[in-house]
Amino acid sequence: MFHQWLILPDTQADRWVKAVYDPVLEQMSERIERWQRTNDRRAIFLSCYQMMTANMLEAIRREEFSDGVWVNHLLHRFADYYFMALQAYEERQENIPAVWQVAFQAANQKNYSPLQNLLLGVNAHINYDLVLTLEELLQPEWQALSSGRRAMRRTDHNRVNHVIAATIDAVQDQILEPAMPVMQVVDVVLGRVDEGLISGTITRWRGKVWQHAVYLVEASSEDERKEWVQRVEHDALQTARWIGWRE
Repeated sequence: MFHQWLILPDTQADRWVKAVYDPVLEQMSERIERWQRTNDRRAIFLSCYQMMTANMLEAIRREEFSDGVWVNHLLHRFADYYFMALQAYEERQENIPAVWQVAFQAANQKNYSPLQNLLLGVNAHINYDLVLTLEELLQPEWQALSSGRRAMRRTDHNRVNHVIAATIDAVQDQILEPAMPVMQVVDVVLGRVDEGLISGTITRWRGKVWQHAVYLVEASSEDERKEWVQRVEHDALQTARWIGWRE
């Protein structure tokens, strides 16, 4: 039932979700269904994330990446970071990243729009989690990788942007518009411009993410690494403020 949240059953995105099974999708589905029953707005980001994950799994299956095994590992470790932050928040642990604290708290407040809820979650997961996920996977192999293999890793990272761009329109139609009908008006007036703005913003974020991850991998000391992680989180919090988060 991990495509239950999809509203348009004949869309390509729905067919992809049906065609792909993975435990992480089921884990996401359980959360989404529970949150939808209680009108918990955390379901907005996770529904988008589930759709992106299903489409990524399908792209891996279609061998659209140079190293599908590595991308698959990245995909699942990336999801781990989200669920670790969620667990920390729900258990009121002190080690929850500040940028996730912001995203989860905003989802519980009615003065944030569904679009802001979505972008605050995307910001935390990409501008913070993805940096650390890439660092974790690149660190053990970086020194041994040739310049060509490093370039291949980055190319696979960039190819994800195409999956995101292909998914954004369905995210708007199936997740944002039902939660925020004004988006229907925006879609009619701007056509695909609004989807392009969202995917373009995410693409720019992901470009910086790679740079941050490589800097962490190549840091000359643990102190330098920690300082850069703090900078990454600071920048993500600044982006949250740009999205509309108010302390």
